[in-house]
Amino acid sequence: MNAFLLPQPLFPLGRTLITPGALDLLANFNQSPSSLLFRHASGDWGCVCEEDATANTSAVNDGSRILSAFSVGGFTTVWIITEADRSSTTILLPEEY
Repeated sequence: MNAFLLPQPLFPLGRTLITPGALDLLANFNQSPSSLLFRHASGDWGCVCEEDATANTSAVNDGSRILSAFSVGGFTTVWIITEADRSSTTILLPEEY
């Protein structure tokens, strides 16, 4: 039997949270919060600009805040923010920030 090994996360997520707006949006599009958290923790920053992607890559090593952005339903974006102290990661809509 071959085991499928998932890559190790690049950083700890801490406590994971989701706002009501983000939860509703993901549910409406049958999108799993866990799949987005996995992408975020694996270094897939989604649709952030090149400057933010570079900052995120540096943040993995220097302990700064990490922000990913993912398109849901082709027109709405959710953010995932991991705090600098790695105590928590939140999925939210930009207008909920």
